[in-house]
Amino acid sequence: MSRICPLFSGSKGNSTYIGTKDGAVLIDAGVSFKRLNEAIETMGGSLDEIKAVCVTHEHSDHIMGLKKLLSKTGAEVFASKKTLETLIELNKIPEGIKVTPLDGNETVAAGIKIRRFATSHDCEGSSGFNLFLPDGKKFTLCTDLGIMTDCVRDSLKGSDLVLLESNHDVEMLKNGPYPNVLKVRILSDKGHISNAVCAAELKTLLECGTERFILGHLSQNNNTPVIARSCAEASLMDLGAKNGKDYLLSVASPAGNGVTVL
Repeated sequence: MSRICPLFSGSKGNSTYIGTKDGAVLIDAGVSFKRLNEAIETMGGSLDEIKAVCVTHEHSDHIMGLKKLLSKTGAEVFASKKTLETLIELNKIPEGIKVTPLDGNETVAAGIKIRRFATSHDCEGSSGFNLFLPDGKKFTLCTDLGIMTDCVRDSLKGSDLVLLESNHDVEMLKNGPYPNVLKVRILSDKGHISNAVCAAELKTLLECGTERFILGHLSQNNNTPVIARSCAEASLMDLGAKNGKDYLLSVASPAGNGVTVL
């Protein structure tokens, strides 16, 4: 069985741990190395397990601790070609670290087959990831996307567990303290998806057989876990489905999340 833990999730930092008997993979390293190490140890893992880091994109809340983590672990880096080029330009990849672009190809680390897919965000090469675990189960992580494209929907299909962005409540965002230019960015096709958009996708996923969901990357200013969960559960209730009976849904907190066994 594999262990999956969103160590950090939100606008101030993101990192998700996926562990098997052969080691572990991180998706993103968006907080300090010290906090990453503490979080990994708290959930029962260790740095020695980390075989690879998948990077969704180069924004600071996804790469803050990357360089030191790589220097301590020697882990390989997987990302789109464009993201890897940007990380090298930003001096985020220590000398001697292996980097592998994933653009239409697959790779394997810690017994996990990894496949990248493109997302719509305000940087070139932004990615989501499918992870095919040793027992054949599929975990998909998809955050930081402005719209749900056909590519994203195809990549989500067949997942046993999905961590999907549920970034904001639209009315909270519109009436909140952010400057207008930032509100426009978040609401754009290159920004972040709302609770309502996420909830609609969960309904489709449940109809197609996915029964385990984690809501992630919640805005701490324009959302709350209660609002995000309620929106998702209301959408799934349209199918007559109840949380805990017909599906399992949780909300990733900014830090200190529990471990999901898959």
